[in-house]
Order: sequence, then C-alpha cells, then structure tokens
Amino acid sequence: MKLALGAMTFGPRVKLDLELIRHAERLGFDSTWTAEAYGNDAVTTATWIAAKTETIHVGTAIMQMPARTPAMTAMTATSLHQLSGGRFKLGLGPSGPQVVEGFHGVPYGKPLTRTREYIQIVRQIWEREKPLEFSGTHYEIPCKGEGTTGLGKPLKSILHGDPSIPIYTASISPNGLACAAEVADGVIPMMFDPERYDEILKPHLEKGFARAGRGKSLENFDVMTSCTVIVSDDVEKAMVPVKANMAQYIGGMGARNKNFYNDYTKRLGFEEAAVEIQDLFLSGKKKEAMAAVPDELVDAVHLVGPKDKIRDRLQAWKEAGKRREVGTMLLGAMQPEALEIVAEEIL
Repeated sequence: MKLALGAMTFGPRVKLDLELIRHAERLGFDSTWTAEAYGNDAVTTATWIAAKTETIHVGTAIMQMPARTPAMTAMTATSLHQLSGGRFKLGLGPSGPQVVEGFHGVPYGKPLTRTREYIQIVRQIWEREKPLEFSGTHYEIPCKGEGTTGLGKPLKSILHGDPSIPIYTASISPNGLACAAEVADGVIPMMFDPERYDEILKPHLEKGFARAGRGKSLENFDVMTSCTVIVSDDVEKAMVPVKANMAQYIGGMGARNKNFYNDYTKRLGFEEAAVEIQDLFLSGKKKEAMAAVPDELVDAVHLVGPKDKIRDRLQAWKEAGKRREVGTMLLGAMQPEALEIVAEEIL
C-alpha cells in the first residue's frame, strides 16, 4: 500500500506547507495532492509543488471537469507531466451542481456521461493516433452549429502526450464508483471504513470492472482513500476540526435532496446521524450539526487520538492494503509526527 499526502486546505489565502510535503517525500510517500472548490485552483498549486520537490508524484484531487475543456486538461496534464519528469497524476471530478452552475455558470448536465466522454477525449489527445474528432452528449469536436464559424478542423496535439498518465476520479455514489472502475485508473472515495470494502465499494467497483473487461481488477486499479490523521491525547478536542469538516460535507455540501456525502454517510450505517446533521446544518445550526457527528463515525474513517490508538487502528488499514482493497492512503495531516507514525506502520 502506498501513502499520499493532501497538500492543502481551503481558506482566504492559498496555503501550502512545503516543508511538510518535503518531509513526506523523505519518508517515502508516493504522492501529494492538491484540490479546488470555488476559490484556489488545483493546477497552479500542483505546479508549484512539482517545481519544489524532486521525487514525489503530484496529483490533482480534483480538477473540476465542467470548469475546463477536455483539451485544456489534456494540455495541462501533459505539460506538468513533462516538466516534472513524469511525476504528474490526473484527478478529475464533476464537482456538484451548486458549484458548477452557481460559480462556474455552466450546466451541470449528466456527470457520469461527462466523465466517460471527458476521459475518452483526454486519452485520444494523449495517444495522438489521429486528429481529434468526437461526438457525444456533452462534447462535439470540432464544434458545429449556431455561433460557430464553420472553420473548425480536427487537430492533433503538437505536444506529445503520455497515455500512461494515471487518471483518477473522485467518486462515492454507487454509479460513480462503477464509472470510475470502468473508465479510470483509480478512484478517490472519502470517508472510507477499511473494514467495510465488501459493503461500500466492492459491488460497484466489480460492476465497473466487468464493463471494462480486459482483465481489469484491483490488481491494476488504485483505490485511494482519504483519511485525516491527528495525533493528540485530548481526543475530544482533536475531533473538533474533523467533525466540523464532516458536518460541512454531510450537512451542507449540496441541496437537501441532492447531497452525495449525506447519502454516503447513510450507506456507512449512520442514517439517523446523517439526517440530523443535515437538518441542523441547513437550519443554520452549524455548531449543533458538528456536535451531532458521532465519535464512532470519526473513528471508523479517520485516525484521531493518541499514538497507540492510531497504531492499533492502522492494522485494519494494513490488512485492507494486503487485500488491495486500499491501494493508497491519502492522508489529511498537518503534523510531521502523524506522517511518521503512519509511515512506520505502512511503509
């Protein structure tokens, strides 16, 4: 099992802890990942990290597909991959309708259809077997119709892409997980319990593997799960920022009837808590929503507490790694000692 580090947090200013990233690099971490929502972008930060590191891979978790054309993403990924000496990993996601339509100002459309078309176009550009042509639901290249000049022509990328660049998608819904297993090289699910692969991920990934054919399986597909790690003897205090983040996603990252994270929490077995958290959060009671996040849920999907507690819980992650049910642990951590504890147990 490989280790990865989440490289940044959201806020009014871009923050990158380059010393922590370099520490992860020295410890033998495989990769570090940037992110974007409706503020900082994932590409600039990934470029910055790649320029200031030497061996660690740099990925985007995730680049929002509706915010960029597939061609722009293919160009960006190729440039970063070449300039970093082959260290770039491409993470993609559809984001959510509130961000896509409310911030980027484009239709959300059909996210899984977009994912399939997007990845197909990106790979065609990288392969350079012929000038690019594509006709689908979301994309038509060259584009035609109202407002066009009629001068568009199929083109082949001047820059030579690398079809081996791994593509990940961020997915937690059943159909999204199946889509990732079918068309991508890896998936990034959040809030994963390493003891519940058979219930939470397996049926959907196996469905996607079957569609893909060609022997696709966990042997050639990376499940990269995110996990916050905080070392502290004061467990209650250490859980506060974790619960605040979980309440934001479970309660407010989406509308009442369309919140992927809330649905996912219910599938993890915390249905009553998911309903209560969302009701409180959408009523403006954010502190109460945070307090409603069960300790049991935090402990199931994150590593928070004294060193011995973290080491004990890491055994479940190690076993999941041996079964290839987790290929990479993506750590959300700000303490060097948190990285060291996990590295000692896993690497």
